[in-house]
Amino acid sequence: MISLHSNDLTVKINEKGAELTSVNDATEKIEYIWQADPMFWARHAPILFPIVGRLQDNQYTLDGETYHMTQHGFARDYTFKVLDHDDSKAVFQLLADDDMKAQFPFEFDLQVTFTLTDHTLDVSYHVLNLDDKTMPFSIGGHPGFNVPLNPYEGGFEDYAVTVAPRRSYAQIPLVGPYNDADHEKTLNLTTPLQLDHDLFNQDALILDLNHVETTVMLSSTVNDHGVALTVENAPYVGIWSPYPKRAPFVAIEPWWGIADNVNTTGDFRQKMGVQTIQPNAEFTADYQIRFF
Repeated sequence: MISLHSNDLTVKINEKGAELTSVNDATEKIEYIWQADPMFWARHAPILFPIVGRLQDNQYTLDGETYHMTQHGFARDYTFKVLDHDDSKAVFQLLADDDMKAQFPFEFDLQVTFTLTDHTLDVSYHVLNLDDKTMPFSIGGHPGFNVPLNPYEGGFEDYAVTVAPRRSYAQIPLVGPYNDADHEKTLNLTTPLQLDHDLFNQDALILDLNHVETTVMLSSTVNDHGVALTVENAPYVGIWSPYPKRAPFVAIEPWWGIADNVNTTGDFRQKMGVQTIQPNAEFTADYQIRFF
């Protein structure tokens, strides 16, 4: 387990999956990150790579071959190498091996950097295509946050989601685990969205951000604490809590990719939301979480 420290926070990251497992404010006695109770969801903040969401029948075709991969890809289940680490920064690396290439036939170098400054944690993804062919892929974050942050101060319904810019957003519905972008809805977020477990009765709320810088904040009327996640260039963000379980957490998920469309052809290069990197080129993306 790797730890970062500021004057206010202690952050812990597991080498397995380079997964953020804890952000703790000892003075305020607050744990911000969901603690992976398997009754609800046995993860904290997995990295989604090289897909986001689910493939139709857990498979795809690429250049005439069929490959199998389960939901959200495999990076979250592999141990990353620690390339650099001090009190404020840690860099993790995952290199393709034969098992990974059986699911995703590319040589790649995935690096994830966590940087802690005061109350803000920056998470940066750096994907290098080491192959001699163009690499399609997706990547995303999935941090879960305790709601309520303090069980002695309010409950789930005392929290709200506030999105800036405050406007109406295109919402991409899910049919089962697949996106139905042809029947997008509109979600009015000009005012805060009060939390209710029934909000998630069709799985995640997926907002089309159109690569506009966006902040999604979880906060409460009963105390002054919460989290605000800002992403500059993501096409989508998911807001999720398991349903019908009444789970005491909400995930805010910046995505550079999305689950297969209900009408997908299965061709990975034509997959909705897919990113591409030319040979020996790189892709970078990041987001910041402010804890207050």
